[in-house]
Parts: sequence; C-alpha cells; structure tokens
Amino acid sequence: MNLNKVFLIGRLTADPQLRSTPSGQAVGSFGLATNRNWTDKNGAKQESAEFHNIVVWGRQAELASQFLKKGAMALIEGRLQTRSWQSKEGHSMKTTEIVAERIQFGPRAMNSAGGESGFSRGGGKSQETASDIDKPEELPTIDMDEGDIKPEDLPF
Repeated sequence: MNLNKVFLIGRLTADPQLRSTPSGQAVGSFGLATNRNWTDKNGAKQESAEFHNIVVWGRQAELASQFLKKGAMALIEGRLQTRSWQSKEGHSMKTTEIVAERIQFGPRAMNSAGGESGFSRGGGKSQETASDIDKPEELPTIDMDEGDIKPEDLPF
C-alpha cells in the first residue's frame, strides 16, 4: 500500500492568486510558511522556516481567494505532486508542490467591537485597523469549579 498525504498548519506568505484553466475551472495558488522550534545540544533555542507552494482547484480555490489573505493561518490537507516543464530558455524545470484536497481556515482576527474584522452583521464591509487584524479570536473559558459540569461527565 502506498500513501501520499500531507498535513500542514502555517501562515500564508501572500494573498492567494486565482486563475482559470481554458475550460473554465478555477485554480488557485499561494505560499504557506511553517516553522519549527527546537533546542540544540548546547541548550540554545533554534528556529527554522519552511516555505511550501500550495495549489487548490475548483470551488475551494474560489473560497481560498475570497477568505484567505497574507498572514492568515490555514490547515492544508493534500498530496505532494512534482511537475516538469521547459523554460522559455529551453531548460528543464521541476517543482514540487502540495495539491490541497481540503483547506481549513484558521481563526479570524476580531475587531474592537467583538465582531469579525472586515465584516459587519449586515454583510457589508466594516472599518478595520492594523491593530484589529493582529488580535486573535477570543476563546471562551470554561471554569470546572462552577455549574453542573463535572470532569467525569466529559466524554474525553
């Protein structure tokens, strides 16, 4: 049995580019950066980044170009694919990219009013500032000491 499966969680390095094939099918592409942190044998903290080329097809390409922007976090599930072509100068070129089969958008930044930045409840565009974009979505806190919830009642 063979398996070609990739899972990545990272941030977009640029806004997605949306194009169409001659037959009209949507195809999108964007870069995704992932990082790795570790401590070396001398105890010093190290960090390295990897940059991945992502290709996405069809309706997912349209949604990615609509909702993902540079710096947004996304989870990509897909497969590795290597393509070959001839450059204009006649050189053989090769690239390996990830063909996304599923994309899960990461948390959205929240604006100071508590809503999602860039969208109002009426569907129109709202005002946003640079500081709003950097604020992570606030997650609710569950206090196990209050209420009727007991740890032994949780299914996990």
